Amino acid sequence: MPYRRLPNTDQARLRALRAAVQLAEKQNFADQIVSFKTIHEAKSYLSVFEKQLYHYQQTLDNQVTANKRYQQIVHNARLYISHFIQVLNLAVIRGDIKKDHKLFYQLDPAVHTVPDLTTETSLLHWGKCIIDGENERVRNGGFPIYNPAIAKVQVHYEVFKEYKSTQKIHQTTTARSWEELVSIREKGDAIILDIWNQVEARFKEEKPFTRLQKCKQFGLIYYYRKGEAELTPADDLKP
Repeated sequence: MPYRRLPNTDQARLRALRAAVQLAEKQNFADQIVSFKTIHEAKSYLSVFEKQLYHYQQTLDNQVTANKRYQQIVHNARLYISHFIQVLNLAVIRGDIKKDHKLFYQLDPAVHTVPDLTTETSLLHWGKCIIDGENERVRNGGFPIYNPAIAKVQVHYEVFKEYKSTQKIHQTTTARSWEELVSIREKGDAIILDIWNQVEARFKEEKPFTRLQKCKQFGLIYYYRKGEAELTPADDLKP
């Protein structure tokens, strides 16, 4: 006889519960296979579980959609900050801007490479340094850098900061929805186990193949062990 195993995915849980509820609703009082109390509990739980699963999927979809837009915004911010630093370095090399003026931007006057901008933390740091540094240098009499102008850099930087906060909200909402889903799974598994125990107890006197088929109708999931022969109608004819 193959062995049963409780569902290990949410969709499998839904299928098992729906199968049990739909079939059990057809049973009459005189021939109960699953108790009406258990079926009522399963129906109530199924409604809650379906709503929570749908809510989680919606929050996850929203996060994925927002993340696609967010990645483009991160790319734009990195592009403009990097470009501005490159233009600044070229201006220093040409002598248009004094080398020590790079200190306004917290940049090493002797280094003419772009700092690491691979992380969001570094983008936040260097974006602020570049914006504050350019404004400070101009206040001290320096000519502003164009192409890109600092105003353009700041627009992309501020959009990046805004979307970063929004993305955190999406992530928090999705995580909270997931935790709520996880918290109710245990109850669902207990209900499924109760149903399956009642079903197997009801059909325990049946022949092997017939017992297997009747139990499967109520959503029970069976697995054959390695090398184990599958049951067939012929097994019911054996003495």
